[in-house]
Amino acid sequence: MGRGGARLRSEGRLSYLKELAGFACRARLQDLPAPVLARTRWVIADSLPVIAAGMQQPEMQALLKLHMPQAARGTAWVLGTRQRAGASDAALLNGTAGTWLELNEGNLFAKGHPGIQVVPAAVALAQEVGASGAELLMAVAVGYEVSSRISRAAQMKISVHPHGTWGTLGAAVAAGRLKGFDERRMLELINVSATMGMATSRQTLLDGATVRNIFTGHSGYMGLMAARLVECGFTGETDSPASVYGKVLGDGFDPAKATENLAREWILAQGYFKLHPTGRYIHSVIDALEDLLSRSGKLDIARIARIEVKAYRLAAMLKEKRVTSSFGARFSVPFALATILYHGASGLAPFEQAAVDNEAIQALAARVEVEEDASYTARYPSEQVCDLRIVLAGGQVHEGRCTVTKGEPSKPHAPEELEKKFMQLGVPVWGEAVARRLLDGCMKLEDVPDFSRFAEGFDL
Repeated sequence: MGRGGARLRSEGRLSYLKELAGFACRARLQDLPAPVLARTRWVIADSLPVIAAGMQQPEMQALLKLHMPQAARGTAWVLGTRQRAGASDAALLNGTAGTWLELNEGNLFAKGHPGIQVVPAAVALAQEVGASGAELLMAVAVGYEVSSRISRAAQMKISVHPHGTWGTLGAAVAAGRLKGFDERRMLELINVSATMGMATSRQTLLDGATVRNIFTGHSGYMGLMAARLVECGFTGETDSPASVYGKVLGDGFDPAKATENLAREWILAQGYFKLHPTGRYIHSVIDALEDLLSRSGKLDIARIARIEVKAYRLAAMLKEKRVTSSFGARFSVPFALATILYHGASGLAPFEQAAVDNEAIQALAARVEVEEDASYTARYPSEQVCDLRIVLAGGQVHEGRCTVTKGEPSKPHAPEELEKKFMQLGVPVWGEAVARRLLDGCMKLEDVPDFSRFAEGFDL
């Protein structure tokens, strides 16, 4: 009786995996609410120029030089290179390039960045298998949704970086969908892929360690490998997500949260797009600065005595003042405020190495103090509250505030802003005509009968 009761409790607990696997296999394009479909198109579209621009970074160029001669031959874009490779190598390189500029899509409720971990694998495999545009859209949608729900259910340790962990599961589910896995194999795939992530460290952000960028490349690569393993008969644990994300990388796992309102509420629709090349939590501080400047006008930085920031915990953690690299600059609240005040605007240039080496910017960053307000942390993630005070010599004070960061579902960027970002990043790499044609194609993906044929028309 005791053994039977234990078995029933185990089966009840594992029903969440069956439900997720069934959803991943059965969801149809016509089931997607119009905002979710539009959002999925943009998750794919936004990722492409972000990857291509990131691929131009010196470290990525060096990696390409060493890796491409050994990469498998194939038809998948290696974006920003005008070269192609096998799906696994393309997913690895594109996923790695996609986080260099910190302009990739993200989701506070998923507690990370699902898009850049799912899209490179899905796009590469769709080219390889000749999937339709509609099939690609559904693969991204279910891979994003299932992995986001697993992340929401997990109490991941704050020391663990969200890239390269549950992202392998998202890429794997997208691959399983494109390969036509049935529910039994999809469930096995979830269990296999969940244990194929990395032991990632959030400290990489604070140290400006660029090894962090391979984490997302790893997700795509290992997600595709997980699908291959299942095809070959490999098996996973009985409940790998609860084991890995609840015990190894986290301190708890609530299966009910993984399936709560499944197919009725889409976490995918609750994400954000970035217009500033910084860690997401810094965007709240930038919004507070923009609010302040909208009332004060341009400030003479020579007169700034100090800058005071109060924010929620994840933003307050990014308080390093003395950054030494362009990548590290993207995760420093003091540097972000200083360089935007110095340049008069945000953008790529204020976070390049020349700005990091600018003594005036560094001196201003040294006058920034950042602290957590516990009441603001309690309001996160529904609100991302941040207060900013700039005190001038002589005592004059200017104040600004952010309650909800621009780009969140309740405060979305306009489509025109996303199109402008696409073109600003894409045109320098591909030229205006190609960038425009690619964007137009992404906005009509469900009408593409064969994505591999579509991709043949672009030398990206």
